[in-house]
Amino acid sequence: MRLRALLDTDGLGLLLLGGEDELDRSVRGVMTTDLRDPSRYLSGGELVLTGLAWRRDAADSEPFVRTLVQAGVAALAAGTAELGMVPEDLVLACARHRLPLFEVHESVAFATITEHVVRQVSGERAGDLAAVVDRHRRMMTSGPAGGGPDVVLDLLGSDLDLRAWVLSPTGRLIAGSKVAGPDLPAETCARLAAEQLAAARTGRRGPHRVQLGGTTYSLFPIRSSGRSPQAARDVRETVLSDWLLAVEADAGDWDGQRMDLLQGVTQLIAVERDRREAARTVRRRLAQEVLELVQTGAPPAEIAARLRVAAPVLLPGLGAAPHWQVVVARVEWDGGEIEGGPVAQSLLEEVLVDPLATGPEPSDRIAVAHTGDEAVALVPLPAVPAVAADQESAETGLLADALLRAVREPLSAGLDDDGRLTLGVSAAVHSAEGLRGALEEARHARRVAAARPGRVCAAGHQELASHVLLLPFVPDDVRRAFTARLLDPLTDYDRRHRAELIPTLEAFLDSDGSWTRCATRLHLHVNTLRYRVGRIEQLTGRDLSRLEDKLDFFLALRMS
Repeated sequence: MRLRALLDTDGLGLLLLGGEDELDRSVRGVMTTDLRDPSRYLSGGELVLTGLAWRRDAADSEPFVRTLVQAGVAALAAGTAELGMVPEDLVLACARHRLPLFEVHESVAFATITEHVVRQVSGERAGDLAAVVDRHRRMMTSGPAGGGPDVVLDLLGSDLDLRAWVLSPTGRLIAGSKVAGPDLPAETCARLAAEQLAAARTGRRGPHRVQLGGTTYSLFPIRSSGRSPQAARDVRETVLSDWLLAVEADAGDWDGQRMDLLQGVTQLIAVERDRREAARTVRRRLAQEVLELVQTGAPPAEIAARLRVAAPVLLPGLGAAPHWQVVVARVEWDGGEIEGGPVAQSLLEEVLVDPLATGPEPSDRIAVAHTGDEAVALVPLPAVPAVAADQESAETGLLADALLRAVREPLSAGLDDDGRLTLGVSAAVHSAEGLRGALEEARHARRVAAARPGRVCAAGHQELASHVLLLPFVPDDVRRAFTARLLDPLTDYDRRHRAELIPTLEAFLDSDGSWTRCATRLHLHVNTLRYRVGRIEQLTGRDLSRLEDKLDFFLALRMS
């Protein structure tokens, strides 16, 4: 479509501030941004929408406009909500570079312009995707009449013969075409999500092409459609919350028209993503209210009353009052310039969904609040009768390691080498009185996880009663001195004589000091085992028949 057609559309409320001679330029797409340098996300021909949050002073306009022109954008449209007007320095910069500039009236949402451009571009340039645009309104509706992203993916499959899936940042399947055949295996979804996150962190412009098992996939990020109050200024603010469109095809073989079509599809799905993000507001507010009551020491009766309000929202139709677990997550970036709380909140909402669940809806029953770099989730667990056969597992509830097992690979790719996610899980509590203790328990477990190596770590309440809780908090110099005093003599002896004293010691302790079980495990005669243990005692001055010495050796091996 032409820029002139946009200006002639009354419902868009656009006012031309410069570039009258350039109105016959073609618009191939639309992008909303407040990044100071959005070039990595531009492919040329876009109408760029901006809220001007990137502008700190007049000197910022010239480099911003120069970046857009170098990327080949068609025009710039600036909203006035941030500054109350389009600044003169931006008008002059656009005039110097012959970039058409529009003012967007504050009453017009960027999403309205996005939808109009996508509809027009798709309709004029690609009749085979017109059905997708025609069904845009249906996709946005809820209930049986609405199809969500599946409607668009079905049309991609039936009209363009493209198999496509929408994935979460952790690789969970959100939507897939019914005509695309079997869903992607979970391992493939996780690999694709990891590849997309890794590419996004390097700043490479999409789509990203990946080959897995002899099949080529093209990966398109699904970013905010423009309904967010302010676009991210740093990729780390959104990289772990963006959805992903995976298409089973090599986009390198496509012409510009086909590429435009798929970019339009991502924009349609982005509107749905933003709608579901907005729907989480109520649950987040409930979680924030409960968290504030718990942290300020409010009476249990007041907390219980707030939980009664939350229960119908989180567990509609549940007859019995639920139990609750608390999960605490923290995302930290090197340098501390990026607030990790919102990122941790989005991640926790995703991680707490059953990895086998499909669609966006399962996360609608999880309430997550955030403060600073920390996110806190209030997870309802249905009440279980005392006679339940699997009561032990029911009481266990969420397990820390299980939460991260399926998402560790993609999250590690998204965190790259400058981010870290740590997570702690409390035991289940059965009343409001237990929530304050559960919150502290989850926070303590998260600190245990933070003391471990790795980019993605978790710990549960079960570990708080173990020696494992103490080891991470022993100062490094004390750990080194303790292990050196006990194990260095054995390591040196093994190096000189190949005596395998360290493996023998480990096996002896794992066998609870049983000579027979240990000898069998090591395939040794008992007398040989007694000789080795005697040598260990001689070199260290310890007695492995004494509990205290056994414990010291056990801890030294764990800390080494």
